[in-house]
Amino acid sequence: MRRTRLLQLASVATVTCLAAVFSAAPAGAGGGGGGGNADGRLMIAHLGPETGDLSGIIESLRVPVQIAIDEINAAGGVLDGEVTLVTGDDGTDPEVASQTIDRLLTSDQADAIIGPASSATALGILDKVRNKALMCSGSNTAEQLTKDGPKKTGGLYFRTAPPDKLQGPALAEAVLSDGHSNVAIMTRNDSYGVGFGKAIAKALRQGGAQVAANVAYRADGDNFDADVEEALENDPDAIIVIGFLDDGAKVIQTLIEEGRSPADFPIYTADGMQDSDFGETVDPQNPAVVAGMGGTAPAAAPAGVESPFHDVFAATGVDPIFSAYYYDCTILTALAAVKAESDDPKDMAKAFTENLKGENDCNTFATCKDLLLDGETIHWRGASSNFDKFGKNQPNQGVYDRWVYDPDGSVNTGDASQQIAIG
Repeated sequence: MRRTRLLQLASVATVTCLAAVFSAAPAGAGGGGGGGNADGRLMIAHLGPETGDLSGIIESLRVPVQIAIDEINAAGGVLDGEVTLVTGDDGTDPEVASQTIDRLLTSDQADAIIGPASSATALGILDKVRNKALMCSGSNTAEQLTKDGPKKTGGLYFRTAPPDKLQGPALAEAVLSDGHSNVAIMTRNDSYGVGFGKAIAKALRQGGAQVAANVAYRADGDNFDADVEEALENDPDAIIVIGFLDDGAKVIQTLIEEGRSPADFPIYTADGMQDSDFGETVDPQNPAVVAGMGGTAPAAAPAGVESPFHDVFAATGVDPIFSAYYYDCTILTALAAVKAESDDPKDMAKAFTENLKGENDCNTFATCKDLLLDGETIHWRGASSNFDKFGKNQPNQGVYDRWVYDPDGSVNTGDASQQIAIG
């Protein structure tokens, strides 16, 4: 019920103000295929965690996609027609996502997939979309996807979220700046957690700190006593936990049982364990038990980035976790179709990055579309980034918020002056 209400709210917000806000917003200063379901009508699918470990942030990922679709259609759509949005569950699980992909690509005939949420899920379905659909995720961060994403999809994989090789140093910088020098690390034993943990460990050592332990735990385990004991064996002065909401909560519960609660022992984490309901997951009777715990996350509104999206999204009341990155994925996908004059995934893939390197700055779909139709080149200035440094398929720069859980269990994000830029 809540999801439906928020999606409706997003649509109402955009339909009533898009003409005034998006179409009229200043663009800023500055200057074939044969694959998939190409039929001259752009069909975009959002593959998100309706169930599974990341289901708590589904609205943060899906509402911005709907906002983007509304903006696109308010500007006349793509290829002389409205863009259609279909949705499906990734289950935070490759098997669930694989079944959903089958439906999205066949009966729904999607040309592009926005998602999935987790890196491990993405890695498990890359072969499914090979040569069949453009894929853009606003929350995949595992380093493994830098190579495997394009390779296993035939060059159709993109992401707007910066890879963990950038957030690792950002999180390490936050820990080091707080004065810690003997830091333990605990991560999910998957492509996301292990890769992230390595990046953190490397940055900590480069910053002069010791890594007391680097423990990879089974996310589907029932007991984390041995993992926590190993992490605490060398008496660290802080610990970093890289997990998702459910498994991360179990690790925190175990740390508290061992006398290491966030109230008296520094516990750091990242975006995978950032959610306003996380405290209730750890302790339904006392959500405040997570107060003081915090870390880094890709910035919801990076300093220096100006986009009408932020005001429109704020009206929904949804937590802005990766939201701007999903909005950018959706807009960039539609602009790729405009530039390519095609909904063929291979044609769109060729145009995707070109729209981040053109001569004319623009930050609304309507303005960018008009420039492309006039034969001009564009540089999309998005909601998650100005995209000044973008490689073949992903950002080469990341900006990260510092955040902490307040006594009521809510997420308190620091202001722009506390953001950490890497790259």
